[in-house]
Amino acid sequence: MEVILLERVAKLGQIGDVVRVRDGYGRNFLLPNGKALRATKDNRARFEQMKSQLEARNLERKTEATAVAGKLNGQSVVILRQAGETGQLYGSVSTRDIASAFEAAGFTVDRQQIVLNHPIKTIGLHALPVTLHPEVEVTVTVNVARNADEAERLARGEEARRPGDEDEDEAEAVEVAEVEATEEDGAEG
Repeated sequence: MEVILLERVAKLGQIGDVVRVRDGYGRNFLLPNGKALRATKDNRARFEQMKSQLEARNLERKTEATAVAGKLNGQSVVILRQAGETGQLYGSVSTRDIASAFEAAGFTVDRQQIVLNHPIKTIGLHALPVTLHPEVEVTVTVNVARNADEAERLARGEEARRPGDEDEDEAEAVEVAEVEATEEDGAEG
């Protein structure tokens, strides 16, 4: 199927390009979402009349997306989830979860704009691209943790602690104190 693109589509082309796509992709995605028109003689003439309006609308959307990108680039959100001792989540974090976390932080991000190349199934910091416009993309950080304290540690660059690590730290502190006390007793005698 040949279509005329009404907006820039990644890995396909720019506004006005006549491209050949698979029938299902054109019929189920490009045409219903208003991203393309079938490349018929009538539609080509119609596109020529609409071309200046489409380019103006595209420029306006790109300007708006660039303004939002300045505020959103480098932002971070915290998502709290239950996880096992190894840091493996019980489930995964979806684009819907990330979008609602950004909305709670005061940003309007649609879940289709978040590019999730692989599911988030572990605790930690995850850098994700957000496509605000086909020509404007920013990177945000999603901090997945078990609780707020762990999220703060991850944000500082420390490793996530497993349950029971606090007991080990206390035991090490007691051992160090005993060794120092023994050394002081030996130095006095």
